[in-house]
Amino acid sequence: MLAFITVSAQEVVIDSTKVIQDAVPVAVTKDTVKPFKRYKAEGVSAVVGEYVVLDSDIDKSYLELREQGISIEDVSRCQLLGKLMEDKLYAHHAKQDSLFVSDIEITQRIEQQLNYIIGEFGGDEEKVAAFYKKESIEELRKELFATNKTLMLAAEMQRKVVEDVEVTPEEVRQFFFSIPEDERPIFSAEVEVAQIVIEPEVTEEAIQEVIDKLNVYRRDVVENGMSFSTRAVLYSKDPGSASKGGLIKGIKKNAPFAKEFKDVAFSLLKGEVSEPFETEFGYHILMVDEIRGQEVDVRHILLFPEVSQESIDDAQKEIEEIRAKLASGELEFAEAAREFSDEKETRNNGGQLVNPLTFDTRFDLTKMDPTLSAQVYNLKEGEVSKVFTERDRTGKSSFKVLTVTKKYEEHPSDFSRDYEKIKDLALKEKQIRVIEKWQNKKIMDTYVNVNRDYTECAFQSNWLKNTN
Repeated sequence: MLAFITVSAQEVVIDSTKVIQDAVPVAVTKDTVKPFKRYKAEGVSAVVGEYVVLDSDIDKSYLELREQGISIEDVSRCQLLGKLMEDKLYAHHAKQDSLFVSDIEITQRIEQQLNYIIGEFGGDEEKVAAFYKKESIEELRKELFATNKTLMLAAEMQRKVVEDVEVTPEEVRQFFFSIPEDERPIFSAEVEVAQIVIEPEVTEEAIQEVIDKLNVYRRDVVENGMSFSTRAVLYSKDPGSASKGGLIKGIKKNAPFAKEFKDVAFSLLKGEVSEPFETEFGYHILMVDEIRGQEVDVRHILLFPEVSQESIDDAQKEIEEIRAKLASGELEFAEAAREFSDEKETRNNGGQLVNPLTFDTRFDLTKMDPTLSAQVYNLKEGEVSKVFTERDRTGKSSFKVLTVTKKYEEHPSDFSRDYEKIKDLALKEKQIRVIEKWQNKKIMDTYVNVNRDYTECAFQSNWLKNTN
């Protein structure tokens, strides 16, 4: 039904232009190729508008797929070149249409991606720089900026092309009934899940101990002239900024940071250090490093209160007692969640979870988080799971029980029962047709030059501008 194949990966991807991309599926056009007579170790594979695709871009695309454990046996250089040229075409026309991507968005994305990569190398920035053949992380960061901007512009252009595409009920009907009955999609088993969360209590003494430590670090800086950066490296528990002296650059008022954090950041003058304050992540002190108009660079130190073993034991005992009452029928799950659960986001809904991808309550068992899936996969409707322990990003433990409130078995697609899912498929199919039409028109309107080593490729799109 679709004229392309999709290779899925859940790793950060770095393309040949040394761009770290998001952890998203990679769409590879289904092109074919005859055997090449020769290959070049380096050189230009294609030019699209103002953008160049190098032979090394294709080589590195292969390497990335292989490193992620994806078979490259049936993936040709033509396929990868076609995908790289598509990205450049979108970015070129995004500039022509004056689409905008803010520098702050790009910087934040690069920082998130670099933090992930550095974590994969055990926090060793020198190893990361060496791996990408750079003198330092700063050199890598600068090189990533322009190429990340290209990718984000391409994404904006793709969104613009399909933003007004809609399907009517009649189009949905025609789409579904045009598929032979034995080829219609099979929809996976789905579940609706609720949970009760009990968190160990953090004592006032533990909170005060953290605040006292932060006040000591603050006095060291404000009264004794010591380095805030050094204290962040030594004591901060924020894995993303501690190694950089607590530095977080380019914060705007609409940036995705905790409100309390932004309020403090924008209330201080350059060089001022805040009093200790709390966010959902823990307790902080913050120093403004630089002010540039409506954005600021800050340094911060983050600490978490210690949770005593006694509190952990009490929380575990409480949830075991709740589970026993649920299993005996003494308590209804939704009632218990509203009365006892410590998770604010789900408590008032009787513990019901919302799928963050679809924003409804159904979870596809084949696509849900593996940890969650393992807990509910074998549960019957209404059955309560065993108690299990979960740790958040700060290392803090909490205890959970889950139940399946509704189960939908795997089944062949049915027009009435699965209308919304079928509508989504029909919309995607229509969007693909619109993108193909836009792409082929823009190829003819854009300067495209494909190296002669690739003129035998049977590209899905008319990159060679054949007129017959």
